[in-house]
Amino acid sequence: MAHLLVSGGAGYIGSHTVRSLQRAGHTVAVIDDLRSGRAAAVVGAPLLRCDVGDAQRVPDLLGRYGPFDGVLHFAASIEVAESVRDPLAYYRNNVIAAANLVRASVGHGCRAFVFSSTAAVYGHPEKQPIGEDEPLAPINPYGAGKAMVERILADVEQAYGMRWAALRYFNACGADPDGDLGECHDPETHLIPLALEAAAGLRPALSLFGTDYPTPDGTCVRDYVHVSDLAQAHVLAIEGLLADGPGGAYNLGTGQGRSNREVLETIGRVIGRPVPFSEVGRRPGDPPELVADARRFRHDFGWEPQHSDLETILRTAWSWLQTWRHL
Repeated sequence: MAHLLVSGGAGYIGSHTVRSLQRAGHTVAVIDDLRSGRAAAVVGAPLLRCDVGDAQRVPDLLGRYGPFDGVLHFAASIEVAESVRDPLAYYRNNVIAAANLVRASVGHGCRAFVFSSTAAVYGHPEKQPIGEDEPLAPINPYGAGKAMVERILADVEQAYGMRWAALRYFNACGADPDGDLGECHDPETHLIPLALEAAAGLRPALSLFGTDYPTPDGTCVRDYVHVSDLAQAHVLAIEGLLADGPGGAYNLGTGQGRSNREVLETIGRVIGRPVPFSEVGRRPGDPPELVADARRFRHDFGWEPQHSDLETILRTAWSWLQTWRHL
């Protein structure tokens, strides 16, 4: 079994991945500055409170709590609109800090690095579903920064031999089936938790952005993948890299698109409450459709999502919201 460092392990996807790594028998240490993560989400692992961009403390922590076989990097800012308003902050948090962690990982002999990337590296792709060979054409600093780190990792492997995998998520969603981990961003920007909170009366009616897209019902179409399936993909990726398996960039999604309107209708059916919403104009920068071709990762790592049907996603997210908000 491996000894692993997880940056951003107190956050949404990171905390689910820590749990999956522990269930697989690995030992874990978490580094997180808790700007957006929750200390309560880290159980059974040391929590090292530190900004991964700290060029002095990060190498010290790797030396003190290591040696680590591999690193899984989740710590990043995630709001696309904010990245447009404040690109320098995003390049600092998502590129310079990541490069600092990569440098420390190489310096301390880590053999493998798994990076939390995004479908935003593709921008407005011409083909659907999207394969990994589509051109990288990010349209905002968030996506551009992720693409930069992928390039850094490729160059680092060539120069120093540290293996890497970049997992390009589509729409991460849902909550751990045990009900004690889930999504709680502040502010929240994702459709499913916003819609569930509106249905529960915790916020005003949802704004449904755009109803005139060239899609079957006029609303955006997205590929939703359960966070527990994403967590398992990270376990498979780090284990595969440490066993000298394949690496590089991979899409993670189901290959099935669901429209915004379809999500709202399904929520009403699953939880027994309608989602109040108002139709408003398109949001700038939203592509009509983003659906993953994830066959490469399935083939290389044997990944089979277990929780990513829409009903399971919504049931687990609703259960978590009830627990978190004491409904």
